[in-house]
Amino acid sequence: MKKERLSFLLGYILSQEEEVKKIYREIQNINPEMKEKTIYLAYNLHNLYNASFFHKEILKRMSIEIPGIRPKVLSKESFIILNELRGFRYIFRHAYNYEIIPEKVNMLKEKITKNWSIVEEDLNNFKNWLKENLR
Repeated sequence: MKKERLSFLLGYILSQEEEVKKIYREIQNINPEMKEKTIYLAYNLHNLYNASFFHKEILKRMSIEIPGIRPKVLSKESFIILNELRGFRYIFRHAYNYEIIPEKVNMLKEKITKNWSIVEEDLNNFKNWLKENLR
């Protein structure tokens, strides 16, 4: 892969990293005891996915190694976590008559906060690979 493309990709990941961390911290601090807080939590879970990744096909591509080009970006565990977040994002964005169920939103929050370090580790490993290949 050309160094310009690697550099562009690394720059993009680094620019999104701060936004993702900010949203993740907000998610950790939300206690959805009222409907408004549940909706706010759902909105932030939606934004966490939007700031991180985009479509199912991209997630799939990120979870496979491309021999001679790059390692896989996401482990199977990260793919599962992000795919669940992606599914929630889809419902949140497109189901206008959907009633947000506080227990489901809180369960997703718990799953994300419990396992987010796996996603962070995968992304850190990929950033390190990019940096190594820019030398």
